[in-house]
Amino acid sequence: MKLTRRAALASATVVSTFAIARMGRAADTIKIGVCSPLTGPAAEVGAIQLNSLKLSTEEVNAAGGILGRKVELIVEDDQTTNPGIVLAFSRLASNPDIAAFIGSIRSTQVNAMAPDAEKIAKPVMFGGTDPTLTHNGYKWLFRCRPNDSFSARVIVDYGVKTLQLKKWALVCSSDAFGTGGQNAMLAALKAAGLEPALVQPYANQQADFTPVVLAVKSSGADALCSYFTFEPDLGVFARQVRQLGVRIPWIGSPSIISPVTRNLAKNALFGTYGIADFTPDANDESKAFTAAYGKAHKGAIPDSGWTYDAMKILARAMTDAKTTEPAKVREAIIAIKGMKGTEGTYNYDANGDGLRGYNIVKNDNGNAVYEKHIEFDA
Repeated sequence: MKLTRRAALASATVVSTFAIARMGRAADTIKIGVCSPLTGPAAEVGAIQLNSLKLSTEEVNAAGGILGRKVELIVEDDQTTNPGIVLAFSRLASNPDIAAFIGSIRSTQVNAMAPDAEKIAKPVMFGGTDPTLTHNGYKWLFRCRPNDSFSARVIVDYGVKTLQLKKWALVCSSDAFGTGGQNAMLAALKAAGLEPALVQPYANQQADFTPVVLAVKSSGADALCSYFTFEPDLGVFARQVRQLGVRIPWIGSPSIISPVTRNLAKNALFGTYGIADFTPDANDESKAFTAAYGKAHKGAIPDSGWTYDAMKILARAMTDAKTTEPAKVREAIIAIKGMKGTEGTYNYDANGDGLRGYNIVKNDNGNAVYEKHIEFDA
């Protein structure tokens, strides 16, 4: 990972400044509200996602903007907390000129802001993967990553069919993201005729994961599956897994192959597998995006393309709708089919889900190497 934490935070500040200063606040701009973690445990990852959004916004504006108008980003710090994102979204929502929003990659934060988003009744693009977010009756949430009902199916499909693993230990955060992943894994294992050897929740931001690791070690499992919310937590867990002699095959949620996690955990994650909604060399769009991102940020490699895609989706929907009127933009998003993005091919349904597959990636001595893509029809 070539982007230090200090550089990442500085870069995020530059992006926010870019949004306000370079684009200006002219009345004829199309304003997009952004809740992003500029501070807190997700700040480094948040900086990458905000830089990705900046890149797609520049591209949209260079191509003439949306409906002949430039796009302006209005960014608020969600502080990587639930109260923080509620406050950030409230500040954005108080601006009647904002046409749509781009929210969080953290499911627990999306859950916190969702009721307010429904009241505002404008499209909110988000990256959280908790399946319930698009099945709770919310009309205005649109996911730009596949949900965890698909991540679990991909993990089990690859783990059982390719790696021949049968006895699984599940280690999942107790927050909305981890609980959603855990439930999805239990359903996927049941569909494969398997019962887990261990189901072990954990609380976020622990200093010591020894009891969790020992539970895995004593379970007799021949496979480990993890759903970690925060990369620093996973870095600590990975080192303790290796220190305590756990050597079973390990497949994790997308955080396991994040450049941030790989930089923190180093060789503790060598040989592990991850499911990734975004992989730099998975498709033509992800390759082009990765090259453009590296050119703009001194060779840095992005860990996700969902915010980049989110802007392109909003631009497509507003162009198709020929307006920024929320109800018509909502209809246009749902109507999107076959739209290729960095995360895959978007085919939106009425619930707000557009993607149904994941990439399998292996940690090959610190490099995230693409193995295969597994897609489901529904």
